[in-house]
Amino acid sequence: MNYVFDPEPQVAVPVADSDAHFPVRRIYCVGRNYAAHAREMGADERDPPFFFCKPDNTIVFCPPGKTVEVPYPAQTSDYQHEIELVAAIGKAGRDIAAVRALDHVFGYAVGLDMTRRDLQSQMKKQGRPWEVGKAFDQSAPIGPIHAASKIGHPNKGALWVQVDGADRQRSDLSLLIWNVAETIANLSTLFELQPGDLIYTGTPEGVNAVQRGQTMTGGIDGLGEIKVAVV
Repeated sequence: MNYVFDPEPQVAVPVADSDAHFPVRRIYCVGRNYAAHAREMGADERDPPFFFCKPDNTIVFCPPGKTVEVPYPAQTSDYQHEIELVAAIGKAGRDIAAVRALDHVFGYAVGLDMTRRDLQSQMKKQGRPWEVGKAFDQSAPIGPIHAASKIGHPNKGALWVQVDGADRQRSDLSLLIWNVAETIANLSTLFELQPGDLIYTGTPEGVNAVQRGQTMTGGIDGLGEIKVAVV
């Protein structure tokens, strides 16, 4: 095929303990999926899940044991961290029943949904889309994907973010309002999920700003940690 310019290479995330890579198709994110965070953001914790997307060029792979640098983004003075469990879809489906939803998951990873909170807030007030607050370059750091065939499907366990060694966010996967299976079931009524899709499943309370020169360490029990330095 003759392209007018060379296309970008396929974005992919390494699979833990393997030489395989997971090719990324779409990135879906779940908004306000922990009750305390919903209250923190002024929402009703009983609301059904809602979704937004990030493009694949937001992915920043964070190898285990290494600190990855990301630039402080433009046009914001409120750059915030959101630690999340990421579910990687390995089997296509539409209108998936919750009881079968986990059959569609290839594996799991630690992720950060980085947010330009001030820009997101402006868009909310104006009734406009969130892309400028959520979908900017390098806004989705992620660790290696751990195959569910090896680790199972985590439904409890701590997740956390520390900034320069001090706790910012700390909660437990068991406190998800909509668990991974329910999230997949709901999302698949809106989109036909495909292999390569990533779902950032929501963040707990404690979201806060980071500054240039600070380092975030985010982790989930059984999935390891990622380290991201803001430069």
